[in-house]
Amino acid sequence: QTSPGPPRYEESTAEFGFVERLLPPSRVPDPPPHLKYPTPSGWSPPAGPPPDLPYFVRRSRLHNLPVYLGLRQGRRLTALRHIHGDIWALERDLRAFLSSLGVPEVQAQVNEVTGTLRLKGHWGHEVRQWLLQRGF
Repeated sequence: QTSPGPPRYEESTAEFGFVERLLPPSRVPDPPPHLKYPTPSGWSPPAGPPPDLPYFVRRSRLHNLPVYLGLRQGRRLTALRHIHGDIWALERDLRAFLSSLGVPEVQAQVNEVTGTLRLKGHWGHEVRQWLLQRGF
């Protein structure tokens, strides 16, 4: 006796519209335009097209800059995530910017695999302003 083989089936895409309605959106929609920036929450959109740099800092899925403040073993840390490209060039430029503000040498940890840069100290406001000035 021979087996009939794999079952035959027909793939239909006509009904996929009903399924598509139920799937969650992959991204939060773009925010509506405002009359004045920054908004009361402090949010600003990217300034024009991305800058021509060897690195790129992608915004979070909620359109915010990926700068996070935290504590680790009682030490203040600033984390910059979603870095694509030459993360070492970004670290050099960020160190140069912080030293131009009169900040002594900041200890930094670069993680190429996760695309993360961690700085010792709370530099969230300064890093956000720097990213906005660069066009991210």
